[in-house]
Amino acid sequence: MTTLAPFTNEPVLELRRASERTKLADGLRELRLPLQVPVWIGDEQRFGEEIVSTDPGRPERVVAVAARATPAEADAAVATARAAFGAWAATPVGERAAALLRAAAWMRERRASLAALAVRECAKPWTESDADVCEAIDFLEFYARGALELQDEESAAPAGAQLLQVPGERNALRYVPRGVCAVIAPWNFPLAIPTGMTAAALATGNTVVLKPAEQAPGCGLRVVEALRAGGVPPDAIALLPGEGEAGAALASNPDVATIAFTGSQPVGLELLRTAAQPKDDARQLTRVVAEMGGKNCIIVDSDADLDEAIPAIIDSAFHYAGQKCSAAARVLVHEALHDALVERLAGAVAGLQVGPADEFETDVPPVIEHEAQERVQHYAAIAAETGEIVTGGPEVPADGWYVAPVIATGLPPDSRLLREEIFGPLLTVEPVRDVDEAMERIDALPVALTGGLFSRNPRTVQRVIDRSPVGNLYINRATTGAMVGRQPFGGNRLSGTGTKAGGHDYLLHFVEPRVVTENTVRHGLVV
Repeated sequence: MTTLAPFTNEPVLELRRASERTKLADGLRELRLPLQVPVWIGDEQRFGEEIVSTDPGRPERVVAVAARATPAEADAAVATARAAFGAWAATPVGERAAALLRAAAWMRERRASLAALAVRECAKPWTESDADVCEAIDFLEFYARGALELQDEESAAPAGAQLLQVPGERNALRYVPRGVCAVIAPWNFPLAIPTGMTAAALATGNTVVLKPAEQAPGCGLRVVEALRAGGVPPDAIALLPGEGEAGAALASNPDVATIAFTGSQPVGLELLRTAAQPKDDARQLTRVVAEMGGKNCIIVDSDADLDEAIPAIIDSAFHYAGQKCSAAARVLVHEALHDALVERLAGAVAGLQVGPADEFETDVPPVIEHEAQERVQHYAAIAAETGEIVTGGPEVPADGWYVAPVIATGLPPDSRLLREEIFGPLLTVEPVRDVDEAMERIDALPVALTGGLFSRNPRTVQRVIDRSPVGNLYINRATTGAMVGRQPFGGNRLSGTGTKAGGHDYLLHFVEPRVVTENTVRHGLVV
């Protein structure tokens, strides 16, 4: 079995150092825009200009132009991937892992330009963009090791699969790839998430058709370039820039064995419904690996250290304009601390810098597109009508899809703002009698992705741990920033399938187990 050094996370840049800031600024200057993004199936490329991605901070700046994949091209990509599946599945796991490691090295060498592309295409501030590249590298490195652990390439014996053995019988469990995987990726982690889902599928021997978000086709192109440069065969990884029509075509194709999806709940539920109704000519059930967001709550108990809680809440709710599925959306604070917490949060928000993502001092960049801007402003208007907005908010640039960060209080218990995912820089604060009341409100939610608690009482901490339904609970720290190998990530309830990306169990979603039982009692000799 191929052995590698133990996994370690790729270290983020220390941006307080001028030399590191200079590297990233150089990467931005080296970008040659707009990128031309093709439908890329095998060695064939079709270019077009049907999809245009622009800089959310300067919408007149075109970042990438892409062909819009048709349903027929989606079917062609799946057919090509299916034809390539046998050879890629038969490739020794050590060679598949090596291809992922070479892709990680390719990204590492181009770290500044990749981060710069995320800054331009998705308005991710520098700290977030650099971390996005690091996470993409981490996924490649982690899943390469995970595939080696899952399947010993020399003995075909799965690591840790110790079956009961009795005299006269040999039992073995092995894991085999499922087939073609359709990866449908979001725009908010335009490098890390598509890389992670794709790497997991490829590492375990599946072939992949990647459909990046229509807002981030340029980043999707870079992911496929990295994997092909690493040695993944062209027929084993296709790029399918497109919109909902392309994703629907992939989901309904009977030759797609697995759908790996990260995105909105309505789309995720539709994918699950489609997969649950296989076509007459289907030969296997389509498995859906889904992460669909949440309504993430932070509890602040009466003994919380507000000097610790305030910056963590601000970071969780407003950095990257709240456009993370793990971002804090509700604060449930003990009534004795409510007024003090609101006052200090409002003061902290007033000091946030709203501006272009390429400025190092920016805290809150623009949201991804005009539709998102209108959506967040609509929720803010509801908050003003039915409750109270306690932040005057910093000034917002006139050009671009900017939204002032908002803290809302005094909302009625049945307010939409307390249940619906806003995906923007809007945080609600509500008083609670105690931690138990806070947990009751959380338990009433249909989603359960991340949650937070600020308390200095070990008994309170344990009580919340025992009751919390969320997939990732953070104690006395921010609710964002899950690290590969350290905080496997995935939600429960309607937040998704609890798949724990970046964890040791994640690869199991891309394989199927097969058991072989052999009678070892001799009945004669082979002549």
